Amino acid sequence: MKIFYSDLHFQHAPAFEVFDGGVRVPTFEVPERAERILAALRKTGWAEIHPPIDFGLDSILAVHDRDYVEFLASAWTEWLATDPEAESATDKSALLPATFALRGQAHRPKSLLGRAGYYMMDLSAPIVAGTYAAALASANCALSAAQAITHTTSTFALCRPPGHHAGKSHCGGYCYFNNAAIAAHWLSAHGKVTLLDIDYHAGNGTQDIFYERGDVLSISIHADPAFEYPYYAGYAEERGAGAGLGFHHNFPLPAGTGDEEYLTTLNAALHLIREFQPTALVISAGMDIYSEDPLGKIRITREGIRQIGARIAELRLPTAIIMEGGYNNDALGDNVVAFLGEFE
Repeated sequence: MKIFYSDLHFQHAPAFEVFDGGVRVPTFEVPERAERILAALRKTGWAEIHPPIDFGLDSILAVHDRDYVEFLASAWTEWLATDPEAESATDKSALLPATFALRGQAHRPKSLLGRAGYYMMDLSAPIVAGTYAAALASANCALSAAQAITHTTSTFALCRPPGHHAGKSHCGGYCYFNNAAIAAHWLSAHGKVTLLDIDYHAGNGTQDIFYERGDVLSISIHADPAFEYPYYAGYAEERGAGAGLGFHHNFPLPAGTGDEEYLTTLNAALHLIREFQPTALVISAGMDIYSEDPLGKIRITREGIRQIGARIAELRLPTAIIMEGGYNNDALGDNVVAFLGEFE
């Protein structure tokens, strides 16, 4: 299996995030995540590690608003320039706003901190010196995986930072560019595509991007947003709009969901995919569904993760698997290998 990986992800290493209740904590989304996965993959006999191809910005701009992309590209330099006394990136630490745009207030301010609050949905996507370069490389890993499945069966993009919380014009939840959505859009030029999100958290950014499109069937299986991040999207009644009505499906799960209940829900999602008859499949593969993940409240075992992979693989579709969440670093590599091994 071709694995696409870039060490540019190291450039994105925020020292902290602001957690629930306003507590400043070390970020859970650290470079070690990707390195643990890479080390586990190198122990297999089937993983072929490749650098990504540089696709330029066109494929990203097909999914994300230009002004948002330009904000990510310039934000750190602008942030440093706001304090002439700052001599290094360490002096500025990270760009995070204190004020956020409210619902229905669409005016884009000119100030940097105003734009930060306009383009960020929360305090878990700080921008540091290397954020933009890492996000570009992550998107290129996903695009490389998408391109590769036009002539092979399955690929894996070891994306970091992850992407599924990033919408058309916002970052959040550790995500800056929506890697899976960018890959799915690229593949949509070749036929119908399904994007299946199995991350613990709802793929609100993906929902935002494809909500009014009928050429990409988007499905998200996740913890119920009534009690879990991202709280404001991912409900079962959200089914798409306009041309996309009926082409988006959310499957919210209660806390404590185990293997058997999850697999039953997955079967319903797979039925929708078979009815849609896509030519390609993109998977947002979050391993934070694992029972011992520090950010999760459902209880999927490693065997359950393997079975999830096996059932999806039975679709026999060209499949680009895109890495999303997963924060138990001791188990993360083995969980990813258990999942990917069913596609190898």
